[in-house]
Amino acid sequence: MADNNSFTSHFVELRSRLLNSLIFILIVFVASYFFAEEIYNFLVEPYAEAVKDKPNSRRLIFTALHETFITYIKVAFFSAIFLGSPVLLIQIYKFIAPGLYKNEKKAILPYLVSTPILFLFGGLLVYYLVMPLAIKFFLSFETLGSSTTLPIQLEAKVNEYLSLIMRLIFAFGISFQLPILLNLLARIGVVNSDYLRSRRRFVIVIIFALAAILTPPDPITQVGLAIPLLLLYELSIFTVSFIENKKEKED
Repeated sequence: MADNNSFTSHFVELRSRLLNSLIFILIVFVASYFFAEEIYNFLVEPYAEAVKDKPNSRRLIFTALHETFITYIKVAFFSAIFLGSPVLLIQIYKFIAPGLYKNEKKAILPYLVSTPILFLFGGLLVYYLVMPLAIKFFLSFETLGSSTTLPIQLEAKVNEYLSLIMRLIFAFGISFQLPILLNLLARIGVVNSDYLRSRRRFVIVIIFALAAILTPPDPITQVGLAIPLLLLYELSIFTVSFIENKKEKED
């Protein structure tokens, strides 16, 4: 009976923490909708910067009456998830922390801090490097035309552009969690540094295949995702090896 009551109390606590996280995300969503235009201007800046020197006037168009409204909803939802995820992680940590030993809490805390930081680094890489390069790559296929041919010019849709950059930010942010995943697997004994080194060739193929799936069909964004992931994989090998050496010294 006591075990049943304990399970019920834990379930109620978990539900309460998840509910608080969802309420916070909802509040951020509503607030973000009121600032959707400012967030939109921020997200569209890489495109505006890439085309500022073009001789032709540039604009983002929409072809359906509701498209801009739906776009602002997407922008608000994107902001809510982006800002609300750290709060959700903190609530989950507070739920499991009472059942952990002091050394286990110290072991988990770095992962809790590094998760949003790595996600942010992935988003910044998209915003400041990958998107500007990808936009210039796609714009290179434009033609001015001649007396016998029509020009080929980009008329980007606002919904498609924002969907692309938000998808890339999430793809890079989630992919940048690779070191955390590998280190957690190493801590529970699923992998070790020797295993990661021996599988390096297979991982390279998997990473480039994953980059091809998560990004548009262009070499800029694919390489832009694959190269950092390869570097993070090498970093994971180093950190896993460091953890192993630390454990050996403690033993």
